[in-house]
Amino acid sequence: MCEAGLRTKLSFCYNQSMTDAKKFNLAVATLTSAIIGTGFFILPYVASQTGLIIALGYFVGLTGLTLLIHLMFTQVALETPDFLRLPGYAQYHLGGWGKKAASISMIIGSYGTLLIFLIMGGNFLANLVQPILGGNILIYTLAYFAFASVFIYFGIRPLAKIDFADLTAFTIVLAVVFLAGKNLWQAQNLAVPINFQNFFLPYGPLLFALWGATMIPEIEEMLGEKKEKLLKKAVSVSVLISAVFYLVFTFLVWGISGSNTSQDAFSGLKPFLGKEIAALGFFLGIVTIFTSFGAVGITLEKVFRYDFKMPKSLAFLLVCGAPLILFLLGFRNFVDIIGLVGGVMMGVEGILILLMYQKVKPEKKWLVLPLITIFLLGIIYEAVYFAK
Repeated sequence: MCEAGLRTKLSFCYNQSMTDAKKFNLAVATLTSAIIGTGFFILPYVASQTGLIIALGYFVGLTGLTLLIHLMFTQVALETPDFLRLPGYAQYHLGGWGKKAASISMIIGSYGTLLIFLIMGGNFLANLVQPILGGNILIYTLAYFAFASVFIYFGIRPLAKIDFADLTAFTIVLAVVFLAGKNLWQAQNLAVPINFQNFFLPYGPLLFALWGATMIPEIEEMLGEKKEKLLKKAVSVSVLISAVFYLVFTFLVWGISGSNTSQDAFSGLKPFLGKEIAALGFFLGIVTIFTSFGAVGITLEKVFRYDFKMPKSLAFLLVCGAPLILFLLGFRNFVDIIGLVGGVMMGVEGILILLMYQKVKPEKKWLVLPLITIFLLGIIYEAVYFAK
């Protein structure tokens, strides 16, 4: 039986009879599904705008950086009381200022992420259904929002049940695109000149695509007792699986569509693979974005509930209401928003994680400062780029 008291407030509680292997698989599925979201759709376009060498350099470098930061946060999570999220962690290790900085960063970053998911989820749903039923994109965006909000309200249990389906759907559609386009894939499409004007373009989108640190406390609770070894392994496997998916998807799409590579990936594939394959891609987009929307929303709701002691109804309204209002106010530029959220808000979270890690592992101070410098430079670049 699960412990009484505070533990009964959790929306997802595992039976003690569940094997470690099953817990591990569910944890990997949940974290991987949270990571694989809207960010990967823009990666083929970003790679096509920078060139092969720069794109590969960013894939390797940012995968390594992200994995390292996630493992550092895993160590912080293991040395922090349960049932807190990033703001609570920051207060525990850094004091009041840390909680304020983490709260602002996580809330703004989560709202930006949910807004990105809302924009792309509505676009993909419209692309899939509009040719049949008609209507405008606003209707489909509102429909997508309403359905996703239901899953946020009921917590991670229904989300976890479709995580494996999510990853399976991604793999199947990726295989279909490969089989349909293998004779159309051309290495020369990747052999474009290096574009130094766009040298920093991949930083924000790829960091955004790989980031899933705020879900680690959720995964820690899912694993229960004897979680240290399983947690570190689950985090590592999830980040690496996501990176491999991104790499394969990026070079598959780019190799087929070449200079026609679009910002949403699948629109640019239509002339080459046909409407049916594009429709499968739009379906993939709906599924992957939906699970990520739910994961981010649930995590933010628990920040409001556990760290700020809000009632469930108010926390739910704050989580779901803000991105919808921003969308209705006209914040719909997908590329600008994903760059800003990835480069700035993930950068701030990364710095806070590094400062907390330094508290629990003071002997690793030599490693923390260079990594903070990388995030600071990224924040400056993305802020200046967005302001232009």
